[in-house]
Amino acid sequence: MDAPLLPTFNACMNATAVVFLVLGITAIVRGQKERHRRCMLLALAASALFLAGYLTYHFGPQRELGPTAFHGTGPWKVAYYALLITHVIGAIVNLPMVLRTFWLAHKERWTLHRSLARWTFPLWLYVSASGVLVYLALYWWNPEPPA
Repeated sequence: MDAPLLPTFNACMNATAVVFLVLGITAIVRGQKERHRRCMLLALAASALFLAGYLTYHFGPQRELGPTAFHGTGPWKVAYYALLITHVIGAIVNLPMVLRTFWLAHKERWTLHRSLARWTFPLWLYVSASGVLVYLALYWWNPEPPA
């Protein structure tokens, strides 16, 4: 996969995770346990593919090219960095939470699974959605660098 395609692939995997997370929460609220299970496994798969693409890009092509800079100024720059910082911190915190939540489901420890999922789900949803916004900010909404 070409280096320029990896950020797009990563954003698509984050967007896919968002869709399956929303479908998964909707399913469990409606009592559709098997549909919930499938949706959450698909969200996990999309997030795992994102992580593989992210690591490939950041330890491969981006290492040679350097980071993609955001050129906005004033409140746009503040908003971008607030989004980026909360996204990165959220992702770091969320990864072990997601893995633990899935482990608890796998072991059928439903009470603990539900209590952790109440925290894991909104953070995972935020991290996935904000990942798409970071991509859009860097590759679609990023103004030209100042001369």
